[in-house]
Amino acid sequence: MTGALMLQGTASGVGKSVLVAGLCRLLARSGVRVAPFKPQNMSNASAACPAGGEIGRAQALQAFACGLAPTVDMNPVLLKPEADHRAQLVVSGRVRGTLLAGRFRQDREGLLDEVLAAFRRLSQEHDFVLVEGAGSAAEPNLRAGDIANMGFAQAAEVPVWLVGDIDRGGVFASLHGTVDALDPGDRRLVEALVVNRFRGDASLLGDACDWLESRTRIPLLGCVPYVRDLALPEEDSPHSFREGRGSAQEQDPPAALRVAGIHYPRASNTTDLDPFASDPRIDFRWAADPESLTGFDLVVLPGSKAVAADLSWLRERGWVEALERHARYGGRVLGVCGGLQMLGQRILDPLGIEGPAETRALGWLPVEAEFKEEKLVRAVSGRARWPVELDFSGYEIRHGESRPNPALYPFVARSDDGRVMGTYVHGLFDQAEYRHAVLEEWLGWKADAGEDSRERWHRDLNRLADALRENLDLSSLVEQVGVLV
Repeated sequence: MTGALMLQGTASGVGKSVLVAGLCRLLARSGVRVAPFKPQNMSNASAACPAGGEIGRAQALQAFACGLAPTVDMNPVLLKPEADHRAQLVVSGRVRGTLLAGRFRQDREGLLDEVLAAFRRLSQEHDFVLVEGAGSAAEPNLRAGDIANMGFAQAAEVPVWLVGDIDRGGVFASLHGTVDALDPGDRRLVEALVVNRFRGDASLLGDACDWLESRTRIPLLGCVPYVRDLALPEEDSPHSFREGRGSAQEQDPPAALRVAGIHYPRASNTTDLDPFASDPRIDFRWAADPESLTGFDLVVLPGSKAVAADLSWLRERGWVEALERHARYGGRVLGVCGGLQMLGQRILDPLGIEGPAETRALGWLPVEAEFKEEKLVRAVSGRARWPVELDFSGYEIRHGESRPNPALYPFVARSDDGRVMGTYVHGLFDQAEYRHAVLEEWLGWKADAGEDSRERWHRDLNRLADALRENLDLSSLVEQVGVLV
């Protein structure tokens, strides 16, 4: 029978996604046919599967770590927030309607059978499945009907490792409190505890580790160190790259390129900016306010799950005037997907999929966007026509349709003065050669092509896998998979 292990956390953002990716790489490197799985994800960062449908961006990275193409079975339920009390419901990669906060508990209960069916299909095709929980393992208000954490673990009889983040502080209290808050039936599934993102000498934690094990009667597998400068795509985080990522390294002034992103409330697929943030030759920042846009060469408007609402946010807070000033003094503006639609003439949404029937856009690009009922989700690849003929690949996830200028492919439109451009393709700049061609032609940046994102992901996943192998007691995992890791 296929083995499985689930990583749950004391809170959101404790590093579950990255740890699962690291374990996926560790097992795959050892010859185990391993696959990732997340029963329910809530994120506006998604990826298109080659066979169709969309899943959470983290599961696409985890599939990459396994050497697999992502499939919809790896994340059968995806919730994409559209407003404070509403989310688009995606099941098995396809939109199934809207989930309202007031009916969240009732509406998700019926999805457990589909989640378990997807898990069983993965289990039949692979030797081992690594499962990622969502948010906190112990949320009394969410336990009834839960499909994301202990509800799934109980139904599938999957053992759990509980992860806490020491970088936030209070990790021992968090782990102890989470275990204590679990019902006895859930608590019995917790096989081990893990401390994540530790900085310093782990031997100094000896007494606290002993205290935790004696209080919980659950073994602590070890402390995963804070692995610096991991340039792996993260979901919905405008500050994914810290400590040397997201700001320029020491560089001769002529070589530096300054790039900014604007993170509006419903920004989506912000990982499109990771290639800029992870390049040490580029001074990349998420702009804190309109005044901070001064001096940048390029400003990027990323995707949006609520384009009209985010466009209103830009207008109300003075960002539009700052962008006009930026372009007037020679700066460039790039819109990706929803950002492209904001830069066009009009946004037409007659079915009310995201907002009002018609929204006046900024008018900087000669294009309109019309929202269609059927969401377009597809991987794309081909031969670029602009700025030079080069192979490229990426993906599209959108309701909006626009008439493109074929001469600019894979871009859709360009302003008359050439300072504003837009594309619907996500992941377009992950390929170093094409990214370099665009930056050289459009911004005049004379530098070598740099590194492909996929090359960097491979390197950093191996660094992460090495850190897990060296700092965790993996004997129980080795016993399950039957091979040394």
